[in-house]
Amino acid sequence: MRIIDYPAIIKEAWHQYDPNREVLSIEDISARVSTNHVFRVRLDSEEMVIAKLSYFGVYEHFREDHRIIHSLANNLLYPYENVLAKSLVKNNQVYTYRHKQGITDTWVVFYNPIRSAHRLPRRLNEAEIQKFGKEMAAFHKACHRVGKVLPKSSKTVRTDIQELQNILQSEAGQFEYRLHIDAIKNHCDQFIRNIDALKISTFDRMPVFVDWNIGNFSVDEDLSLFSRWDYDWFRISNRIMDFYFFSRVVSDVGDRTVFSYGIRTLNEPRFLLFLKAYHAVYPLTANEVRFMKEAYRFFILNYVIKYGRYFFHRTYATKLQKEAYEIHLPSIEDGFDPDLILRELSITD
Repeated sequence: MRIIDYPAIIKEAWHQYDPNREVLSIEDISARVSTNHVFRVRLDSEEMVIAKLSYFGVYEHFREDHRIIHSLANNLLYPYENVLAKSLVKNNQVYTYRHKQGITDTWVVFYNPIRSAHRLPRRLNEAEIQKFGKEMAAFHKACHRVGKVLPKSSKTVRTDIQELQNILQSEAGQFEYRLHIDAIKNHCDQFIRNIDALKISTFDRMPVFVDWNIGNFSVDEDLSLFSRWDYDWFRISNRIMDFYFFSRVVSDVGDRTVFSYGIRTLNEPRFLLFLKAYHAVYPLTANEVRFMKEAYRFFILNYVIKYGRYFFHRTYATKLQKEAYEIHLPSIEDGFDPDLILRELSITD
């Protein structure tokens, strides 16, 4: 386990940004179930900023993602113009700081604090599910419109899965995944085949946040989206990447402290209710519905298996990865029925 002096790095990052205002205090406000590092930074000017610190992946992707998010935040129009936090800018660019020392390679970005309103109930009633479906459809439409003017992204679901395939061929990957290499390879290959068959390159391309845990966003009294934070899984992709977490938000069991990532919420009657409301605002296509299974497969492969030890504390990561190998990956083919959704929504090819 690496030991990093996060406050010292944040202080240096701020000094490089603005040496005229000193840091008075740094408070860790990170979520306790993940390895995310988020800090509240108070300045001697009686101002406050939020610092996000990361050290996994590729710095260029970190910088690219935050530039896209900042552009999205500035280009979303009413009623979503204040939904996202805005990064601090220096020399007309989103300011990111890179700390490299020995094997340590750590990056920092600063945000203006974002206001929050109400959290969704742990278990939604039917009226709330329908409202949530319409609201997410409206937000997706807004993101799609803005997506046309955002900076380009170098990441795709294909390149992420290809990166996992490369890891499996490396010495480190063969050691880490030694008991499950064949299963992971098969699912990677199947994912690539299926996205080609579904022609996902023709889907609407837009910014998506993937992780719609109810602790990551707030709503107003009318359940309209008020604010969204936690951008760790942000990417430019297609809207279906968000739908697995939508199914979890509206699921019958609701939000739980102890969680797992089973596929069956995608066929729950409550998710069908959500989809009907969503579809009425922003209609889905047959192949988008079929892609829900592949989006789930991608989530398990990329975020649980490849990056799980970075996103979750060790206890959670071990549990979730064990479940992925033993339960979730084997359940994919029989655990989701796209025809059920297609019939309910009266969608034909």
